[in-house]
Amino acid sequence: MTHNTPVPSGLNRRRFLGGIGAVAGLAAASQVPLEGDALAAPRIRSGEYPFKLGIASGDPTSDGVVLWTRLVPDLFSPDGGMPSRPVPVDWQVALDAGLRRVVKHGTVSALPELAHSVHVEVEGLEPGREYYYRFRYRGDVSDVGRTRTAPREHGSLGSLSFAFASCQDWTHGFYSAYRNMAEEDLDLVIHLGDYVYEYGVAADGGMRKTPTPDVLREGPKNLDRWRMQYALYKSDPDLQRTHARFPWLVTWDDHEVENDYAGDYDGTISANRAAAYKAWYEHQPVRRRSLPRKDGSLKLYGRSTWGRLAQLDLLDTRQYRTAPPCGWGEAPACDAGNDPTKGTMLGATQEKWLLDGLRHSKAHWNVIATSVMMARLDHDGPTGDIIWHDAWDGYPASRKAITDTFTSAKVRNPVLVAGDWHSTFVNDIKSDFDRPESRVVATEFVGTSISTNGDGEVYGPYYGPMIKWNPHIKFFDGDRRGYVTCRLNSREWRTDLRMVPTVSRADAAATTFASFVVEDRRPGAVRL
Repeated sequence: MTHNTPVPSGLNRRRFLGGIGAVAGLAAASQVPLEGDALAAPRIRSGEYPFKLGIASGDPTSDGVVLWTRLVPDLFSPDGGMPSRPVPVDWQVALDAGLRRVVKHGTVSALPELAHSVHVEVEGLEPGREYYYRFRYRGDVSDVGRTRTAPREHGSLGSLSFAFASCQDWTHGFYSAYRNMAEEDLDLVIHLGDYVYEYGVAADGGMRKTPTPDVLREGPKNLDRWRMQYALYKSDPDLQRTHARFPWLVTWDDHEVENDYAGDYDGTISANRAAAYKAWYEHQPVRRRSLPRKDGSLKLYGRSTWGRLAQLDLLDTRQYRTAPPCGWGEAPACDAGNDPTKGTMLGATQEKWLLDGLRHSKAHWNVIATSVMMARLDHDGPTGDIIWHDAWDGYPASRKAITDTFTSAKVRNPVLVAGDWHSTFVNDIKSDFDRPESRVVATEFVGTSISTNGDGEVYGPYYGPMIKWNPHIKFFDGDRRGYVTCRLNSREWRTDLRMVPTVSRADAAATTFASFVVEDRRPGAVRL
């Protein structure tokens, strides 16, 4: 049966240039350094190429980065085709794409308990520099990836170019958006959730018309099946290429577990939710701080800095949120939503972390990456009160704590980036959405989906008539797929909305549908 799995090139199977085998200077519960090298590792019983899910890097700092891969020669078997024992994997980091000038190298253990995934936290690199990396298992060598470190904390302001994306249902179409993103000149990619979906996969692969095995018919309900779901999605060559080209920051939304779920609704973590969280960790380039705990939870939210230019706060808007105090889905607002004791989007600990970080930030731009939209979307006009409660609209007290801090702490240039809606919005964030005349305190860009909803016209007809009741929404498009690029320097932030005409083909070319600028110290986007 044919699957959409990239075939390794001759370069993939070249042996490393230069010797490898020194012990890595890393030690963690999840990655124990080994003596020797991967040439001594046990053979894979299937005899197939082990790097079928590609490679990735993430969470760059001024002196390091996380490198990721997973050994999985058989995508849809419970053990991935690997032996039920730890195996050694070699890694290299170099200054050049040919890996002739190696600066870091080592060997780490890929554990069966973590699906033979590898998370190497490389340290001691130079700030603001491009690096190349790869892995080896026995005689098989991965593709060469490119990554970069963040600038030094006290250097010049410089610039930052990043893209953000979300919502990539594999069955709804090809990842043509990623094929285009991989050609951009970027420092970083931010993924805002719905990396996988919890649904079963049709025999013909849905819109892709790519045959899939019977084991994928039912949606994930246990760890083995969640691993197969990630294996299917990560087998996509355009997603792999974009991971290999840029370091990523990654958060989640609901479909990594279940549609529209609230993490603390019943006060416990189900076995399926714990399995979903663990599989997420195993397949993302994240640090050991995100290792799942005994109760199944994990710490996802975190802060990155890009020199003095930008502070990037990556939020977890699912794990700690309570049930929306005024009801689920599309429902009227109510007084309980304005009471911080009745409900929370972030949980007390994460909210305090975020607000403290904003108060003490010295960054030129303060970027908040959130899975769901923060701006209000009034559904039924100036005299109505219908809103969508699975976004920040359902937690107005939590939103107000943040917007009040923007004002009281005089936070410089707060900008939010969000996903979830399969639509594109450009929004003014008001100090008080119940008072339309209140001041603009921040700017928000909401990106559309990579593939979800395919080529259908879904949200344009639905949300389009509502936009006139929301004058703070400066732009809306409900039916195009794509991604968003952001380029910022000391003077301005420029956003380009990059759209593809169809997801029925992997090679659809992206174009810039619209562009916006936010000037330094002037919240609110202006269309170019």
